[in-house]
Amino acid sequence: MAAICVFCASSRTLDQRWLDLATDTGAEIARRGHTLVSGGGRVGMMGAVADGARAAGGPTVGVIPQALVDLEVADLRSDELLVTDSMASRKTLMIDKSDAFLALPGGLGTLDELFEVWTTATLTMHVKPMVLVDADRFYQPLLAWLADLTDQHFLKPAGLDLLTVVDSVPAALDVLESHLA
Repeated sequence: MAAICVFCASSRTLDQRWLDLATDTGAEIARRGHTLVSGGGRVGMMGAVADGARAAGGPTVGVIPQALVDLEVADLRSDELLVTDSMASRKTLMIDKSDAFLALPGGLGTLDELFEVWTTATLTMHVKPMVLVDADRFYQPLLAWLADLTDQHFLKPAGLDLLTVVDSVPAALDVLESHLA
């Protein structure tokens, strides 16, 4: 079916509920017959999403810069592990390898990836669907800020509309699948 890229946290100190969300996300992607594309790490939510996909029989593609491989955080169990020379080339390759994007809760790295794919979509460099999973209202402060950017004309409403916000993984995959059909 589709290659779905998931952006999420790689922190080792997260609450279990976030790791469970990531595991469930990977499993749901696999159950629906899709391939998981991730940042290629084996720690935090990034590792959990890949483990969830594999446990449900789904293929995984990891894209990771050599610097993180050197730190021994690479998901060596990925069906395909692509090593890049930088974080920038990692994002480019993740965009190229993916048909759609799903962002879970995360920190700076997650936001960097989300904003990269979103910015390139606003510039019509791709037309791939993007969904933000606002689990437990995690992203509400960010969404309020983005609405304010739109109100102040720093962000066009059409740009804001490129990102669909939902509160669950099944809803996110329903949205992605409807755009890909």
